[in-house]
Amino acid sequence: MQQHPTATVAVNLHKGESIMADWNPWQTLEALRREINHVFDENGSRSEPFFRTAFLPGRAARRYPLINLYEDKDAVYVEALAPGVDQSTLNLSVQGNTLSIAGEKRRVAGNVQPEAFHRSERATGKFVRHIELPVEVDENKVQAEYKHGLLHVTLPKAEKAKPKQIAVQVS
Repeated sequence: MQQHPTATVAVNLHKGESIMADWNPWQTLEALRREINHVFDENGSRSEPFFRTAFLPGRAARRYPLINLYEDKDAVYVEALAPGVDQSTLNLSVQGNTLSIAGEKRRVAGNVQPEAFHRSERATGKFVRHIELPVEVDENKVQAEYKHGLLHVTLPKAEKAKPKQIAVQVS
């Protein structure tokens, strides 16, 4: 293993005492790298570019739509918060263990020219969101409903993903 340079730092304590401590800048950088990786891991795959997520003016790119994902013994459920999305542009697909939601949130301002805005905080444009599902689902039985800006998706579990009850023989 390669040795990295360290610096010796004098730490002054009260009453004029001091101690010497080694400081390794590479350890500090390694800790920073781990922290940055942790942030990316919490916020999704590093293989998916940020640019595939919805554009939100004045903020970093975020995943859109925001979702809740939960399951019971029979199905996986996705609730996607997508107010203002043109229902005719919604496109859902399931491939393997991934649900993809695509659509478009159109500009509502009608014929107002972009240069006339003093403030524009509502995100518009096309979006794609890929959601990794916790279990295998039956792609042929997926149902979706868009109502009051909320997209409800029901993904029935594949038979092999459902829990099996096993009887225990008592002797």
